[in-house]
Amino acid sequence: MKLAALLALASALAFAAPKIVYTKTFPGSNPAYVEITIVPSGDTTYRETPDDDPETLKLGAESAAAIFDLAARLDHFKHPVESGLKVANLGAKVLRWEDGEENHEVKFNYSLDENARTLHDWFERITESERVYLILKRAIRHDRLGVNDAVIAVETEWNTHRLVAIEQILPLLDQVSGNEAFMHIARERAAQTAEAMRAKAKS
Repeated sequence: MKLAALLALASALAFAAPKIVYTKTFPGSNPAYVEITIVPSGDTTYRETPDDDPETLKLGAESAAAIFDLAARLDHFKHPVESGLKVANLGAKVLRWEDGEENHEVKFNYSLDENARTLHDWFERITESERVYLILKRAIRHDRLGVNDAVIAVETEWNTHRLVAIEQILPLLDQVSGNEAFMHIARERAAQTAEAMRAKAKS
């Protein structure tokens, strides 16, 4: 039985989906630590401390494909991307590729490689999106007067085309718009933002 279990585990590992793991450590910033893991299906986890229970989100198929295409263009992080230029500390960033026994990673502060910069921006967008999601989620639970500011933050991310995984945040906007316990201005703004997101998704 033990041999069979080991063989089953080996088989499962052999066919496990590849993943990209991004971490950023930047003491003094908010958040000071980020870890994001993505698989090709778009299933993504996000955490702000190494020991956190991760938040889960789902990226769209096009977004996930774009991220994995960039990883392929970077040869799955087999080669350095650090510019070597003397620039300010922008946070210690790590990109890691995990695919069975194949594991590669690069560390950098600042890169001139356009693919690395674009990939890093994807992870910044995910971070920004999760931040406004978490802020709104906490405001709904613990700070009714702060809900309007939290919705404004979501709206700003949306209007600047930074928001990803809108399916995660739509239920929160609906919760605000449908609950008279929140200020009218917050309910109205949440409804308008959710409507704009749904209209864009249909177009």
